[in-house]
Amino acid sequence: MNHNEPYSDEYLKDILSSVKTIAMVGASPDKTKFSYGVLRVLHETGYNMIPVNPRPGIIEIRGLKVYPDLKAIDKPVDMVEVFRKSEDLYSIAEEAIAINAKVLWGQIGVINHDAAKLAEEAGLKVVMNRCPKIELFRPFWKPRLDLKI
Repeated sequence: MNHNEPYSDEYLKDILSSVKTIAMVGASPDKTKFSYGVLRVLHETGYNMIPVNPRPGIIEIRGLKVYPDLKAIDKPVDMVEVFRKSEDLYSIAEEAIAINAKVLWGQIGVINHDAAKLAEEAGLKVVMNRCPKIELFRPFWKPRLDLKI
């Protein structure tokens, strides 16, 4: 896939409607950080969120257990969302492959074509330089009206 071209609405919709569990690498407990807001919205939308942050002392974000890395997660992960530097994406792609994730998603500004190629060759779908929180508000998305507010 050419990640320099826009992703089709169908591709993004397929990912966002099929994944249930999202591990967020680079999740922050700081409510002023963009990663916290994205985690909050995805969690409130109904996704099972798994915050990943290796800093000692961070054990919970929004009542969710924090894991130090992807391999420490003790349940299946559908999507790995990355809030890290672009150069970190390759090693995170390797970990995503090792835990049998189905999707590798790099946040806005997170682009690494070698990581994308590695993940795609292992069978993962890849999105880079996009935000799933923003994509949820695009016209193709139908909100889940069965969720309690």
